[in-house]
Amino acid sequence: MSEQTEKTTQKKVWFITGAGRGMGTDIAKAALAAGHAVVATGRSTEKVLQALGEKQDLLAVKLDVKNPDDATAAIQAAVDRFGRIDVLVNNAGNFYAGFFEEITAEDFRAQIETTLFGPMNVTRAVLPVMRAQRSGLVVTISSTAGITGQEFCSAYAASKFGVEGWAESLAPEIAPFGIRTMLVEPGFFRTELLSPESTRYAAPTIEDYAPRAEQTITGWRSMNGQQGGDPAKLAEALIELAELDNPPLHFAAGADAVETFELKAKDLISQSDAYRQLSTNLAHNGA
Repeated sequence: MSEQTEKTTQKKVWFITGAGRGMGTDIAKAALAAGHAVVATGRSTEKVLQALGEKQDLLAVKLDVKNPDDATAAIQAAVDRFGRIDVLVNNAGNFYAGFFEEITAEDFRAQIETTLFGPMNVTRAVLPVMRAQRSGLVVTISSTAGITGQEFCSAYAASKFGVEGWAESLAPEIAPFGIRTMLVEPGFFRTELLSPESTRYAAPTIEDYAPRAEQTITGWRSMNGQQGGDPAKLAEALIELAELDNPPLHFAAGADAVETFELKAKDLISQSDAYRQLSTNLAHNGA
């Protein structure tokens, strides 16, 4: 990565949420293969160990990211075992899909609890450790849905847009302590996000939406397991990025993510230009 800054190569302690399957498992495997120690968490430590196996530099810890007490206990277990935490990867997530009118208020809140407040809970628990060290990297797996909204994704996009604003605002707050943040915005990767274990579809209740809902669900189910992105390659990229002294605040993961970034940037510029005179003529006329 010649365009990036100088790298360091010391052994690090990685703390990864949602490591029992999917992308979290790939990240944990890549970190272990690179010689790092890994605290792999999930709601079931048995599933974590089934996915990763028993290893000397691996600690499996129970963690439901929605539970702040779980987060505090898991961070303490990590420090008790390895003495420090160098890289936090907020990866655990799920997907409540559907048209906004059909997603129940309870499911919308459940989405926010997992994919917005979940990373916040774990990060709040780890920051005292990283501040004491005067070093650390907080990696949060966001999504292109946090860059551009789309239909059938209102709950998920709301949580990811929230993650983007939270992490961007957090970055300057903790930078003076030597702690960096990195948002990762994957496009479509061959993970388990679209599997029945991770995706919950809103029950059809409004006839006006029915044809589009059926078409979307059918398309997404057929896409599951056929996505273009390789999560193992993304995991290796994250290991490389984490070695940088100054990792990027945003990392577009996948060619489709790069395209999403570019289209969003062009769209914002186009919209700011479209009404420039009206927008810039809003100053108060008084003294």
